[in-house]
Amino acid sequence: MGGLRSMARATTGNRFLPFFFWAAGMLRVGIVGIGFMGWIHWLAYQRASGIGVSCLCSRDPAKRSGDWRNIRGNFGPPGEQVDLTGIRACSELSELLESADLDCVDICLPPDQHVSAAVAAAEAGKHVFCEKPLALDAAGCDRILDACRQNGVQLIVGQVLPYFPEYAWAREQISSGKYGKLLGGTFKRVISNPDWIPDFYDPARVGGPLVDLHVHDAHLIRLLFGMPRGLFCRGRFRGETVAYAHTVYDFADPQVVVSSVMGVTNQPGRPFTHGFEIHLEEATLQFEFAGFAEQGESMPVKLIDRAGQVLRPPLAPFDPVDGFVAEIHEVRDAILGNRPSPLLSGALARDAILLCQEQARSARLNQYVQVAP
Repeated sequence: MGGLRSMARATTGNRFLPFFFWAAGMLRVGIVGIGFMGWIHWLAYQRASGIGVSCLCSRDPAKRSGDWRNIRGNFGPPGEQVDLTGIRACSELSELLESADLDCVDICLPPDQHVSAAVAAAEAGKHVFCEKPLALDAAGCDRILDACRQNGVQLIVGQVLPYFPEYAWAREQISSGKYGKLLGGTFKRVISNPDWIPDFYDPARVGGPLVDLHVHDAHLIRLLFGMPRGLFCRGRFRGETVAYAHTVYDFADPQVVVSSVMGVTNQPGRPFTHGFEIHLEEATLQFEFAGFAEQGESMPVKLIDRAGQVLRPPLAPFDPVDGFVAEIHEVRDAILGNRPSPLLSGALARDAILLCQEQARSARLNQYVQVAP
């Protein structure tokens, strides 16, 4: 998962017991793809309530037997031997979709496989929970949205960033209205070269830094400010793919000034940094985290007000997997409530991909572009 490179390590204890007793109202989920994100989702389901894993799909026979010890990622614990007693393990998606004990398909496949898997799940009458990015371009997102709409199923997309504590805190300050109108902000997300992700820069496989990394902030910008009418992106390229870029977003309100910094640097000593500075009429919100080879360093969240005070709100200790638990509870609530998620809807995720797409177009042209609806 390119965009969330917290160096924290989850301490999970014995959380690998399968769900095989289904209480009334328990939603049953099938995970498709047992790699790093499939593993993180699995951990989150073990902590979640009202929703659990009934089946999974992997073409790897070792994964189907519960041997997940070769899974490694940039946060959370390494994979372990998992007890899959009572959980149906399939080798093909078509087999999983035939399961009677399945309400929702959780897609953790590589990005270029999201469209076909999500459309197949929707056509089988299953709700769709898709890890980000929803698709590699807006046209692919539209195919998924259309399939879910036509088959009457919910589409929820794993844009987990709003559930991380600093970002959840910022959303709370904005939505409270206490500090007046939202005036803009700068959002940052930069990594060192992700050698562990095959085909990272391939626009037809992973999509590069805009689609795999910046999509988190594109989604947040869309969530907080709506869609801009245009943007200008200046980028540095690797082949045909934007590798690093600064973007200024053009909103109809001239008082709203929003920008972003994203991409890949060549220095592996700082593998990840992200943060924000958000401006309201009566306050500025700040946060930044940077991971370094020896340790992570954080500039904790602060609220700077008109009176000159610098307030440092205490945030509870946070395990990154907890963000995914909150995300999965939103999946549960959207499906049981039969309503689109206000934070994780397919429409919001589609708009985030469109922004990334238009940033790439602006960078290639080296000029301002209008954002198509």
